[in-house]
Amino acid sequence: MSKIARFWDRHAVGYSKRKVTNEDAYQKKLEQARAYLTPDAEVFEFGCGTGTTALNLADDAGHILAIDASQKMIEIARGKARDQHKANVTFAQDEIESFVGLGKQFDVVMAHSILHLLKDRQTVLKQVHELLKPNGVLISSTMCMKGIWPWLRIIVPLGHFFGLLPLVRFFRPDELLADIQQAGFEIEVSWQPTLKEGLFVIARKKAPD
Repeated sequence: MSKIARFWDRHAVGYSKRKVTNEDAYQKKLEQARAYLTPDAEVFEFGCGTGTTALNLADDAGHILAIDASQKMIEIARGKARDQHKANVTFAQDEIESFVGLGKQFDVVMAHSILHLLKDRQTVLKQVHELLKPNGVLISSTMCMKGIWPWLRIIVPLGHFFGLLPLVRFFRPDELLADIQQAGFEIEVSWQPTLKEGLFVIARKKAPD
């Protein structure tokens, strides 16, 4: 089990009880995501946590495969799926860096509150590009904290070293957008409710030249 999986296993129950900080913005993100889904859409989500977003969008897609590094997060997500009778969502324990997809490609890939927690987001974005069908779409929401809370640049690495906090990468919204474009995507939607909230992005896989 990886260090990050152990960390999120310890925090899974508490995470599952957290409230959405900006419900209006979250609902707007869901509505914009729904516009890119179809009843037969094959969707993949990584870093799904306890499955809230996957389950909220389940009725709008054909099937959603959602993974998370934490087995305990996945167990909670599966329980929620049973309680909500969402049979078209499959939750599995895995990390995006080791996910192979078994040759399958998806119409939509979702990455919510995860890109800033990756060791190498540029490599993962290229991996996502390969996982998408031609004309497929990446939908993400990401904390871009560079320059907002300077004191976190000291506290977070120390907390991570002692196992108290996850790995966190600091970057600006324009840097993330550049990474997404560099990976082969065209940005279709980009907005941020406030500077201290996640940058919501919908980006389409570029057609071959």
